[in-house]
Amino acid sequence: MNKKLQGFLKPLFKTVFILTLVLTLAFSHGSDALAARSGGRIGGGSFRMPSSRTYAPRPNMPSSGGYYAPYGGGFGFPFLLPLWGFGGGFGGLFGILIFFAMANFLVQTFRRVTSEETEEVSYNSNPSVSVTRLQVGLLAQARDLQTELNHIAETADTNTPAGRSEILQEASLALLRHPEYWVYAGGGTQQAKLNAAESQFNRLSLAERSKFSEETLSNVNNQLKAVLSKEALKEALSGEDNPTRLISEGPGEYIIVTLLAATLGKCQIPAINSADDLRQALRQIGSLPSEQLLAIEVLWTPQAPGDTLTSDDLFAEYPDLKLV
Repeated sequence: MNKKLQGFLKPLFKTVFILTLVLTLAFSHGSDALAARSGGRIGGGSFRMPSSRTYAPRPNMPSSGGYYAPYGGGFGFPFLLPLWGFGGGFGGLFGILIFFAMANFLVQTFRRVTSEETEEVSYNSNPSVSVTRLQVGLLAQARDLQTELNHIAETADTNTPAGRSEILQEASLALLRHPEYWVYAGGGTQQAKLNAAESQFNRLSLAERSKFSEETLSNVNNQLKAVLSKEALKEALSGEDNPTRLISEGPGEYIIVTLLAATLGKCQIPAINSADDLRQALRQIGSLPSEQLLAIEVLWTPQAPGDTLTSDDLFAEYPDLKLV
């Protein structure tokens, strides 16, 4: 009976021990995942097409100097010719002139109508939009990068196309200046119609923002907000804060920067499998013209002083990044 009891209790204790170990590891990992992770965000833009159109002056339209062309389709000159021509005895010559005048009038009218119809179709269409995401993982020793991103967030104009284009350019340049710290990268481009592109862009943005416990610095649509993270607040209250230290520089700690851009038309960054691919992608996204940009976001973590992103955090939250 004693042997039977031992045989029963031994696997039971083993099962309880394994279960306890698993739960301990799970809760310890969960507490790490719930640790404060600060993030920065810069963004702005709109997915609405312009509400008005501008037309280039046409040869057959009056200019500021008066009548533009003698046969431009106006009423008067071509239709006065018959009265003068046939009445003056030069019917053959003026008949030819009348023919050319009327032909020119009809051609110009046809061109004007066709041009207006083309512009109307283009304006009311649902154009293609490219939604691009580019992520770079750097060693935490790239402290200057965080300083540059903080400065961009504090001074950027996120309400104008030119300002948003400059943000992408400056953020790309900041990353291009630190190739010695590149470790991981990833990204790609998704195509969508204009009426669906905003949802796609917002999904990508929310997926990245959900990885932050706090957005400690943000400039979205020219609304600048800055708060201290919990860790930074503790350090400030304890008097241990060092303003020159943006993040700790222990082994296996990283900075993740994400660039999001929605652009009219086709914009495809290369598949990123090497540092050269990443360099090309950064140059491409940084040189997007302002007239093509609909919306942009630049996100990075950690942002607050004293905050860290460990290798465990990186592998858990950014599993699709590749070594470069």
